[in-house]
Amino acid sequence: MPQLRGKNVATYLDLRSRGIFDAGTLSKLNLKILRGIVLQDSKDFTKVWTKSSKSTIFYESGRIYFENYQCCFSSLPSEPQLLYELPKRSKAEKIEDALLCQCPLVRLPTPSDQKPSLLALTSNNWLYRFSAVTGQQLEKVYLSPHHKFRYLGWDVSQETFYVKSIQNKVTSSARQAGFNQNTLLYLAVFRVFPLQLVGVLEINKSIFGSTVIDVVLSQGVLAVSHSTKTVKLYSFEDILNKYIRTELVLGEQCHSEGGKTVGEAPFGIPVNIHIKECPPVLFEVSCFDNGVQIGGHPWHYIFTLPHKKHQGSYRICSLKDNTLAKHGIQDMKCCSLESDWIYFHPDDSGRIIHAASQINVTSSGRTVKRRFYQLDDDPDRETFRMVEYEDELDLLAVVEVTHREDEGKAHVRLHDNNTGALLKRVPLVESWDVTYSHELFFDRDTIVHIEQTKNNNFCCHVYKIRKRSGNVMYL
Repeated sequence: MPQLRGKNVATYLDLRSRGIFDAGTLSKLNLKILRGIVLQDSKDFTKVWTKSSKSTIFYESGRIYFENYQCCFSSLPSEPQLLYELPKRSKAEKIEDALLCQCPLVRLPTPSDQKPSLLALTSNNWLYRFSAVTGQQLEKVYLSPHHKFRYLGWDVSQETFYVKSIQNKVTSSARQAGFNQNTLLYLAVFRVFPLQLVGVLEINKSIFGSTVIDVVLSQGVLAVSHSTKTVKLYSFEDILNKYIRTELVLGEQCHSEGGKTVGEAPFGIPVNIHIKECPPVLFEVSCFDNGVQIGGHPWHYIFTLPHKKHQGSYRICSLKDNTLAKHGIQDMKCCSLESDWIYFHPDDSGRIIHAASQINVTSSGRTVKRRFYQLDDDPDRETFRMVEYEDELDLLAVVEVTHREDEGKAHVRLHDNNTGALLKRVPLVESWDVTYSHELFFDRDTIVHIEQTKNNNFCCHVYKIRKRSGNVMYL
C-alpha cells in the first residue's frame, strides 16, 4: 500500500466509511490515493482499446468524439463504452466546432441544466446544446442567414462563450441587406446554462484599422491582431456598456426588426452592439506571428520580438509597466526542426513551462559547447514532443520520442509538478511517426493518444492502469 502522510490506503478507506471527512477533504484524499496507485511500481498503463476513424477524433474530460461529434464514447470505464450516437446529418448540417460544458456550480431550475452538455455549431449556422450524457437535443438557436459562423471559443471558461464567423466576403444578398465591405467578421457572445444572448457585434476595419486580420475574446478582453505584427487589447465590458443598442432575448420578438423572433430561422440574431469609434486600448504589443500570452502573479506577458531573427527567443515582461522580468529573456538555442514552446503553467502558480529538445549540461550546470551541431531530431536522440498537466494528481506528463530502426518509439514520463522529479516512465505500444500530428491526454488513471495516420486517417489509443498480473484496477 502507498504511504500517504503516515497513513496507508486501508486507514483512509476506514475513515471514509465512517464519514470522518467532508466532501472536499474526501475528494482530495481520494485523489492522493489514486496518485499513489498510478505511481506504484506494481502498476502499469496498458493499452485496452483502439479505434480508427476517417475524420478527426476529439477528446475532452473523459469523452472521445468520433465522426464530427456524431458518436461519443466514455473513457471512464475499464474499457471505453459508447454513450450515444446522434442522428445522421447531411453535409449541410455537419458539426463544424464544439465546446463541452461541465456541470454549473450553482443550482438551476431545469434539471437538464445541472448536467454536462455539448455546444455544437453546424455548417448551416445552427447552434445546438446537447446532453453530453445522452445526446438529447436541449436547445437550438439560428444565428444568421447572411454570415457564415465557423468557430466556438470560451470567453470565461464554463460561463460565457463566443461564436465567430469566417472572415467576411460580402455576398449579393448581404450587400442588398446593407452589409459593409469594411466588416471583417462577426462575434456572437452567449452565456450558458441555459443559452442566453449577450450580444452580437461586427469587427469593422473602419473602426479598428485597415490592418486588422483576426479577433478573439478571452477573459473579458477583446484581442485584435493586425498584419503589422501588432496585438491590441480592449475591454469587452466597456464596449458592451457603451455600444449595446437593444437588449435581445432568445425566443422573444425583436421590435426593431418588425417583431421577428430572435434566434429562429430565417431571421437569426441581428447585430445589437454598434461600435461607433475605436475604444480605448488597454494594452498594445508588437510581436512575432501575433502571439502574446498573459498570465502569472502579478500579471506578466510572454512574446517574441516581431523580427524573424528573434524567432525562438522569448521575452517575459510586466504587464503593469512593460519592464523585463528577472531572467526575462528565454532562448534555448536548440537545433531542432521544430521550434520550442513556452507558456504559463496551467496550475496558476505563476511559473512558466519552456519545453524543447534536450541540451547537454554537465553536473555543475555548465552547458556543453559542441564543435558541430547535430539536429536534435536526428536518430537515436530523445526529443520532447509535448507536455500535459494533470491537475487533480498534480503530475506533469512529458512525451519523449526516440527513433530506432526507422520508427519512433514514445514514452510518457510522469514528473512531480512541484519538484520536477521523474516518478514513472510509460512506454506507448504504437509507434510515433513525427511526420503526422499527435495529441496526448493524461486524465487520472487514463492516457489517451490520438494520432493522424497514413491516408489522412486517425486513430485513438486508450491506456488504463492495470496490475502487472493483467487484472484491471477498478477505481
